[in-house]
Amino acid sequence: MDFDHTVPAPDSPATPADDQTSKTEGAPRLEEKFARERELVPYQVELLKLQAHLERHNKRMIVLFEGRDAAGKGGTIRRVTRYMNVKHYRVVALGKPTQEQRSQWYLQRYVTQFPRGGEMVLFDRSWYNRAMVEPVFGFCTPKEHADFLRGVVGFEKDLVRQGTVLVKLYFSVTKKEQLRRFERRRDDPLRQWKLSEIDVQAQELWDEFTEKKYEMLRRTHTARTPWTIIRSKDKHRARLNAMRVILGAVDYEDRDPDVDFVPDRQIVVSGAREVEMMEEDRIRRGKFRQ
Repeated sequence: MDFDHTVPAPDSPATPADDQTSKTEGAPRLEEKFARERELVPYQVELLKLQAHLERHNKRMIVLFEGRDAAGKGGTIRRVTRYMNVKHYRVVALGKPTQEQRSQWYLQRYVTQFPRGGEMVLFDRSWYNRAMVEPVFGFCTPKEHADFLRGVVGFEKDLVRQGTVLVKLYFSVTKKEQLRRFERRRDDPLRQWKLSEIDVQAQELWDEFTEKKYEMLRRTHTARTPWTIIRSKDKHRARLNAMRVILGAVDYEDRDPDVDFVPDRQIVVSGAREVEMMEEDRIRRGKFRQ
């Protein structure tokens, strides 16, 4: 979880009493933040071992970070890569396609970013833009959306068959929590750059996104190319468990027996189970909950 840092206004300098109060209130919060970051360190050490394994065996690895806006993807990526060897990983966050790219095979601009041997590539949003964001906002045609869902499973199975380790993470946040994070972005000058018009519309189009999420998971979760759902209301637990899932995808050497690699079942859910729960919820309530 991120923290606000209160800075006295230039025309209202803090008195010694004010300063002491601020320190008294701020110290426990700061220590709590440090404690959470320290809890991630053993997993960050293991991620270095994983990275060394990929390099040693000339293996390729792709990790997809998907989910709604403000679901916690970016903060998790920063923690995953914090101590990694920058020569052997890349974070890819592609912007709007150019006119030339629009005329190409849809997956082409993603394929050009794929890892070489010994490298991990983390996609901050991926080709699954075409499964949720693009159809909801009308950035693709219904046919383009349908063609993507028909073809992507075979594409990913070929990728895995040819030796690439593929991890697909979907960060799931509630509508209430997403709104809270949007409001924080709006009110915090250090975070305002994160808030876009599309973010605002995301709340209004919540149900449309949920329908597309359901269809995406139902059509593209397979035994060979599974989705893993990360419940991300608690950012710290989401980050820790995302690391566990990534580490569990590769049988690398010298695992620390004292590290708990088992994902928390309250945070981590298989894509298949998520589909089942969404279907049960729709039967019970008449619509999807999330």
